[in-house]
Amino acid sequence: MRHVIALDVGGTGMKAALVGAVDAAPSGGTPPVLHRARRATGREHGPDAVVESILAFAADLRAHGERHFGESAAAVGVAVPGIVDADRGIAAYSANLGWRDVPLRALLSERLDGIPVALGHDVRTGGLAEGRIGAGQGADRFLFVPLGTGIAGAIGIDGRVEAGAHGFAGEIGHIVVRPGGTPCPCGQRGCLERFASAAAVSEAWAEASGDPEADAADCAKAVEAGDPRALAVWQEAVDALADGLVTALTLLDPRTLIIGGGLAEAGETLFTPLRAAVERRVTFQKLPTIVPAALGDTAGCLGAGLLAWDLLSTTSPSNPASEVTP
Repeated sequence: MRHVIALDVGGTGMKAALVGAVDAAPSGGTPPVLHRARRATGREHGPDAVVESILAFAADLRAHGERHFGESAAAVGVAVPGIVDADRGIAAYSANLGWRDVPLRALLSERLDGIPVALGHDVRTGGLAEGRIGAGQGADRFLFVPLGTGIAGAIGIDGRVEAGAHGFAGEIGHIVVRPGGTPCPCGQRGCLERFASAAAVSEAWAEASGDPEADAADCAKAVEAGDPRALAVWQEAVDALADGLVTALTLLDPRTLIIGGGLAEAGETLFTPLRAAVERRVTFQKLPTIVPAALGDTAGCLGAGLLAWDLLSTTSPSNPASEVTP
């Protein structure tokens, strides 16, 4: 059975799948997932060990496909965090994984005997899946914003995700929403992710509640219970998020705004006040549909599979797939 390898590399763990042909899915549906697996990155052993873990995992996945589906994977899609040069297939930088300028596409293709490889940024890859087969399905323009440890974004245009001229498109978490505010590791002050990420809400609620172990999920529960301290923390995050999102929709005019990540797991505790806050701020702008992400933590892996199938669809025998830009 024809299939591709999909790898989603995170800060501590990797999610992987063998993904069947897109045309085997129901119309507009999710491609069939034939096999799933997880493995630690081994980052405690250094960046070289992380790279070797990725290569070994991919090799094991190929072997599984050969044993169980009668043939080797046709291509590999891999999503990685940090700064990614997708054109050249290089994982340029990741603070969490400690690597710089890793020629990951070439290394994977070599380890897998020339199998073509597509490399993508983790958030943009997850956004590709959400836009094409998830919450943004059918929208010609969407913005995917996951609220996790930080905040990033994926700009969707006609079924593809815009990387920008230098690979930095969508970094909505570094829109300054509170000038002169909390310092951000990026070097600015008052960035959106310092106020509205899951990590920021966790930090604010831990301080307000006096419980150093409290996190954003605990804050959401306290909001639902009517705790005034939690309501204040939550509203500050919602207001900052709305300010950042209105800036983004003013520039991008998306038809659908998809909110994902850990904070979105609060459901309507987040979405009801957020929709209201965005609506209060728009003037001439068209209000997009604001929806929760549909694919959860499988988005990156499914998106990596889509990258691999997209790569194959743009490849001809005279144009080696490993040289095609995903």
